[in-house]
Formats: sequence, structure tokens, C-alpha cells
Amino acid sequence: MVGLGATYTLATWNDSEWVWGGADGVPGVGTDTFEVQQNTTSPFTDAPADWADRETNPGGGLTFTAGAISLSPGDTVYAPVALRTTAESSSATVTLREAVPAAGVTAVDEDQDLWKSIRVTVYTETRTTPAAPTNACDAANASAWGVPLISDVPLDTAAPATQTVDAEAGSTQHYCFALHLPTTLQPGVAVTALDDLQGRTIAPAWEFRSISG
Repeated sequence: MVGLGATYTLATWNDSEWVWGGADGVPGVGTDTFEVQQNTTSPFTDAPADWADRETNPGGGLTFTAGAISLSPGDTVYAPVALRTTAESSSATVTLREAVPAAGVTAVDEDQDLWKSIRVTVYTETRTTPAAPTNACDAANASAWGVPLISDVPLDTAAPATQTVDAEAGSTQHYCFALHLPTTLQPGVAVTALDDLQGRTIAPAWEFRSISG
């Protein structure tokens, strides 16, 4: 008796379901935009051309009130700068870092004695509409800015507090820098008389370090 073998294949139904990260033909996964710009006009103007990205040292040049290059003991000079996000940017948390020498700028300051002598005060104000600061950044109006962010400290002092700049250019953060040459010798200087500070120059640069909010 001979047996006949048979092979059987069981049929199955197949079905797949796919999903993707998006809807209506538009990608649903991506990155946001983050960009902070500066404005160093003095007095402040809010034209589009006044805002710029300057992300490396030395950055934008501050415009000080008269006499910055010819200070005498007791003098104070002032300069403003403003920050905001771009129209497409997320919000920013900003920290003012300590001053460092401006890159590519030659200063004449043996032993950094003028650098060690200068004291800096920085005021700040948040504005929405209008974007302009409430007060000018000068000797007549500095006290009207309120409690300073840092006050009468060495140049190598970072600000302890942060500021929040709204997304999509929703606010303008103004800063008013005041540089003062004291009438007494400061700690750490090598000179033994104020007269020895004559004829010197420095070029401090500050970083506003921002992180996305």
C-alpha cells in the first residue's frame, strides 16, 4: 500500500497601520527659533536697521556720553544698550557677564591699573509699548532708572540677577551702563598715585548670555 503525502499552506490575512509625526501634509516635529538682537543707538531709536546680531567679542560699540576717553577722577560716563528677541524667536533669559578685554582692540594700561580702578553700575528696565526707555541714560536721569542691577563694582563683576525678554519681540530690555573713575586709589592697583593713571586706555566688553525660555 502506497501512501500519498500532501503539504498544506494556511492562508492568512495581513494588515498594517502607519502613523507619522504631523498632519495635513505638514511636519509635526521640529525645532524652535531663538535669536536675541542688540541695539546700541544713543538716544534710542527703534528702526529695523538699529537692531543687529553681534554674537562674538567685541560686539557692538557703546556710545558713551562726552568725556569717556578723557576721564578725570570723579567723572562718570554713561552708555545705553537694548536687547530683544526677533519676531520668530522664543523668549530669552538674559544674564550680564563680567567685563573682559575687547577682542582685537589695543589698550594702553600697564598692570591693568585703570581697569582695576574703574567702577561700573548698570541699570535696567523692561519696556513693551512703547519700546523706548522711560528715561535717558545720562547723568541727569540715571537715578530715575531705579535700583541698579549692579552698583559701583569692579569691571570683572557679573550681575547676580537675570532678566526675561519676551518671545517674538514682545518686550525690550534696556540697560544703562555707568563707568566711574573714583577719586581714591582702588585695591589691587600697582600705582601709588592717581596721577599715574593719566594717559591710559581700556576697552571693556560685556557678554549678555541668553538661554531660550
